Amino acid sequence: MHSLPDLKTIEAFRAWRSDAAQCLPAALDIARSHGLPRADAKLFPTGTNLVVALDDDLVLKIFPPLLRHQFVSEQISLSQLRGRLGVAIPEIVCEGERDQWPYLVITRMHGIVASEAWPMLTEDQKERVLGQIGETIADVQRVPVGMLSGIEPRWDQFLFKQIEGCRARHERLGLPKKFLDGLDQLLSDAKTLIPFDPPPVILTGEYIPENFLLAREGAGWRLSGLIDFGDVMTGWGEYDLLGPSAFMTAGMPRRVLSLLQGFGYSRADIDQAMKRRLMALMLLHRASDPIRHICIEGWQQKASDLFELQELLWPL
Repeated sequence: MHSLPDLKTIEAFRAWRSDAAQCLPAALDIARSHGLPRADAKLFPTGTNLVVALDDDLVLKIFPPLLRHQFVSEQISLSQLRGRLGVAIPEIVCEGERDQWPYLVITRMHGIVASEAWPMLTEDQKERVLGQIGETIADVQRVPVGMLSGIEPRWDQFLFKQIEGCRARHERLGLPKKFLDGLDQLLSDAKTLIPFDPPPVILTGEYIPENFLLAREGAGWRLSGLIDFGDVMTGWGEYDLLGPSAFMTAGMPRRVLSLLQGFGYSRADIDQAMKRRLMALMLLHRASDPIRHICIEGWQQKASDLFELQELLWPL
C-alpha cells in the first residue's frame, strides 16, 4: 500500500502535488483499493487539492490533513445539493481516508470551463449565461442549509473578522490611496447595510469562471455544470454575486442586469443602498483583490473613489 506523506505546510503539499512521480502512486493505489479504473489516470496540475481524473467518468479528489475542512465542506455540500439544482454538479461515488488524508471519488463533469469558453461567446450569449448563473445562485440558496449550518465560520464571525482586517489586506494588496481613503466610511456603512444575522443560505464564495462549465446549445451556449464546493459557508445571499460581478459582467449594464434579474432582483431592487452593500461585500470577500480581479479595463483611472467604482461595477 502506498502511504501518503506527513506534510507540515501548504507549501510542502503544493511541491509534492506538483510532482506526479511522488503523488500519483498513492492516488492510483486508492483507486485500485476501490476497484476503480486507473489505466488512463491524469493528474490535474491546478486546483487546491490533489485531483486525478481516473477516466472519462470519475475523478479522485484527495485532501491533505491541513485542508480537511475543504473535504467536509465538499462532502456535505454535494450531498445536500444532489438532485436539487437545474445544472449538473458532481456526485459522490465513494469516500474514504488514508493516512489521515480524506478523499472523495466523484463523477467527472463534462463541458468547457467558462474561463476558456467566455471569449468565444457573443455579447448576447454572455448575457444569457449570466442570467443562468444568477438563477443557479438563487437555486443553490433555496436549498436548506442542513448540516452546512455547522460549517465554520459563522456569518457574523466571518463579517466581523473581515471588517477588522480589511484595511490591512487592501494596503498589502496595493489598492490605490484614492480608494483606501473611502474605506473607513464604507466599513462603517457596512455595519448597518449588511445583515449580521440573516436567515442563512448556502454560499460557495466561488462563482467564478474556473468553476462553471459551459456547453453549446444550438447556435448558442448554456451553463451546464458547477464545480468546487470546498469553501462553502452559510450567510447573506448577496455575497455570492461578487464573483460574477468582478470576473464576468465587466461593468456592462445589460450583463449586470441579466445576472441580477436571474438572481431574482428587479430594477427597483438595484438602488444606491444595494450598490453600496455590494461594494462593501466585494472588499470584504475572503478572496478580495480588486487590482487583479475586477475585469473592467482601466477601472482605476475611470473611478476616483469607491462611490464611482460601485457605479462602474453596477451601472444601473
